[in-house]
Amino acid sequence: MEIVLLALVMLLGLGAYWAMVIFPKQRDFSKRQRYVSSLAAGDEVVTYGGIIGKVLAIDAEKGVAHVEIADGVVVRLIAAALVQAYDPEAFAEAARKGLGEEQPQPQNQ
Repeated sequence: MEIVLLALVMLLGLGAYWAMVIFPKQRDFSKRQRYVSSLAAGDEVVTYGGIIGKVLAIDAEKGVAHVEIADGVVVRLIAAALVQAYDPEAFAEAARKGLGEEQPQPQNQ
């Protein structure tokens, strides 16, 4: 009887570990792969290191992207390092929230 109870507890523990650790990582990985496969030349992106650039070309076969980070400065990156699209308003909003600044309240007149 103790063996059955121990096996049940172990299975519940493994299930909880899978649900809280493995599954979210798999979901995040597939989300990033879908994002990278949807990229096209001209898209502005943010890299894993926080660098903002414009995609010039993507070599899907090699998994490499050519990204311009400044005028005339082109770097080759692993395509998986392109984390998200660059949205200046969203990043400015996040920075304001991080600094604790209040949102300007709309004035009703």
